Amino acid sequence: MIKNYKLLLYLSLVFFASCSSVYMPNVPNTPMLSQKGEFSGGGHISLRGNMSLNGAYAASDHIGVLFSGSYMNNEKNSKDYRHKLVEIGGGYFDTFGPDNNRIIEIYAGFGAGKTNRAFRTFDDNDILTNTDLEEVTYNKTFLQVNYSSKKKNNLRLFGTDFPINYGTALRISSVQMKTFMRNSIGQTREGNTFLEPIFFTRMQLSDAVQLQYTSSGNFGLNSRKFMSAGNSIFTIGAVISVGGKKSK
Repeated sequence: MIKNYKLLLYLSLVFFASCSSVYMPNVPNTPMLSQKGEFSGGGHISLRGNMSLNGAYAASDHIGVLFSGSYMNNEKNSKDYRHKLVEIGGGYFDTFGPDNNRIIEIYAGFGAGKTNRAFRTFDDNDILTNTDLEEVTYNKTFLQVNYSSKKKNNLRLFGTDFPINYGTALRISSVQMKTFMRNSIGQTREGNTFLEPIFFTRMQLSDAVQLQYTSSGNFGLNSRKFMSAGNSIFTIGAVISVGGKKSK
């Protein structure tokens, strides 16, 4: 498990350095639903300022509904990056294992997003010589399988034990441009299919509140110039869960 986390952290830092894609993944919804009436909500933020909000509700003992959104507005001297994304979905969940505390979740859904990028070029005297503006809207469909466990290990910090649990997910996302404008001129639209393996760790602060660290990779199945696999996930956040089965 530790080796896997080190590998994902390394991959995240590599992809973090490139940031070349118009597609910015949000933090996948991993609610760990266990019974009817349970609600899970979370907020996450990356070092670049990409903010994700997730929510999920168990409509029955095995059917869950999801909603997610993300937003980013990163302005720099030579490059601006803005994006918005919303998703909805649903699927199946179940618990298993000796103490019924392991969880499998299978979800599918769709969403829509928008990305604006600006690239500026300066001469040796720091005078602006060129600006390249890109505006992209896109549709997204995804299929996701989550595996997690409510069985907890203890992490001792400052004389206090904090329960820790782990989870993983694999998301397959198909992202297709609806429009692509570059300096107000229509461009050839691109699409790609992304494989996004995700690992997350949760540290329990109370019965309802946990801190979550999420890392992932982002791999495109097709070679694309703009809709490429240039961004990954590395976030810190908090998750609130109410109404679920008690862990053992």
